[in-house]
Amino acid sequence: MNGWQLVAVGLVMLLGLLGVLVPGIPGPLIVWAGVLWWATAGRSSLAWQILIGATLVLLLVQALKWLLPARDLRAAGTPYRTLFTAGAAGIVGFFVIPVIGCPLGGVGGLYLLERDRLGSHGDAWAATRRVMRAIGLSVLVEQFACLLVVGAWAWVVLTG
Repeated sequence: MNGWQLVAVGLVMLLGLLGVLVPGIPGPLIVWAGVLWWATAGRSSLAWQILIGATLVLLLVQALKWLLPARDLRAAGTPYRTLFTAGAAGIVGFFVIPVIGCPLGGVGGLYLLERDRLGSHGDAWAATRRVMRAIGLSVLVEQFACLLVVGAWAWVVLTG
């Protein structure tokens, strides 16, 4: 697989990571499709192992999501733009501080954006808690699983 194809696969996976944050876009399915594209084009045993692992992780997360309580995001009162930006901060955080950077960047970004929007620490912290209760575990688990898959893919691509 040449460099341009790898960039295209990476962009598809990035779209999938962002898709987790946008209602109606099947982020894990898009991430999995990127891994499938890469594995079928590469045809190495390690690529197929990554595809099998990604399939298992993403299927497990989809089953786990059914067990987590669903809450209404609109009731939290935070604009979708803020939620999307906070999710993007979580994605950046994952690569800046591996693994723990995702929740730190996401929650920290959400708090800072709410602090800017609402003006005080108390209101921003209350809004952050409301959002985390509304979307928290379900989106966080799905985002983390997708990041693990993308991280495994990136590790294999970068280490050759």
